[in-house]
Amino acid sequence: MNNGFLLALSTLVGTIVGAGIFGLPYVTAKSGIIPSLFYFLFLGAVVLVIHLFMGEVVLRTKKQCQLTGYAEKYLGRKGKALMTLTMFFTIYGDLTAYLIGEGATLRAIFGFGNPLVYTLIFFAITFLIIYKGVKAAGKTELILISLLLLIVILIGVFSIDEISLVHLNGLTLANLFLPYGVILFAFMAVPAVPEVQEVLGKHKDKMKKVIIAGSIVPIILYIVFTFIVVGVVGKENFSLLQPNEQIATIALSVYSLPVLSLFANILAVLAMFTSFLTLGIALIELYEYDYGFKRHTALFLTFSIPLIIVFLKLTTFITVLAITGSLSGGLEGILVILMYWKAKLKGDRKPEYQLGAYKILGSLLILMFIFGIFYQILSNFF
Repeated sequence: MNNGFLLALSTLVGTIVGAGIFGLPYVTAKSGIIPSLFYFLFLGAVVLVIHLFMGEVVLRTKKQCQLTGYAEKYLGRKGKALMTLTMFFTIYGDLTAYLIGEGATLRAIFGFGNPLVYTLIFFAITFLIIYKGVKAAGKTELILISLLLLIVILIGVFSIDEISLVHLNGLTLANLFLPYGVILFAFMAVPAVPEVQEVLGKHKDKMKKVIIAGSIVPIILYIVFTFIVVGVVGKENFSLLQPNEQIATIALSVYSLPVLSLFANILAVLAMFTSFLTLGIALIELYEYDYGFKRHTALFLTFSIPLIIVFLKLTTFITVLAITGSLSGGLEGILVILMYWKAKLKGDRKPEYQLGAYKILGSLLILMFIFGIFYQILSNFF
């Protein structure tokens, strides 16, 4: 297993494992273990297929692009505009959430200072890493992902005596569809796929293996982490928390040992750090590759907007995450499937791997994404 494979793998895993992981225990506790386990396995497999579709689109295209560039090539100007709006909504929302979340989490770990100061320190570090380019970010993410996996193992070890099997029972039919949006948000990492190709360089034949492994690792990680937190906290205790406290790190800090709270906060820092790096690069590439901006301008546009939002205190961590993934993730999935079908006909290079047309599967997934979008709109706005 060469270094390029590991860097590419960490790029994909690091993007997938972000803030979404901390909403998984709550929706699992509310709906029940069995339906949530189904969602983890089913949506994990769905997103794996979407990532593979996107990987073939990338490999069928000579020009290096981000999602908007591929959408323009295969779906025209309207497709590019729609993908641009989707990426702006998703990535700017995520970057803002991560800046806010890192500030609050680092303040909780160290126990002193202003969260905004920690946000600015985090911002400066990530800016310097991203400024150095994709390879530097990939090496950083490899280290961070290794630490992240270690922290999950430590949380499991220290929580063995705290887990109650009673908390892992039950089924609430009224909340049967509750996990859909949160779990989909936690798995989607389509903007990272073009970056995986960049990191692999000449070894594009490893693309399929990276996508499969990089999409499966988070499924296992999410299931283990979620079952631990739900086993420790339980549905009733989650219900006692305020809406903006119903996330894994806060729940563990209230209802478990101090050491578990510390590990959970470190996990939060690592998860948001890795996602911030990859999504920041994806947005920069959107401006550079697909819209022709110079690199310094792309850097400014990428980082200034979320920083301004944080300074003006225009939103909160939970508010940003609430809708972002379910709506934009579904739309992004639909666009990837449409691009995949077109790339089969209009691609300008022979890909290193080829999948079938999957017309029926693709159509069923599009229907699922449409249903999910409407469900989220109805449940959140009406």
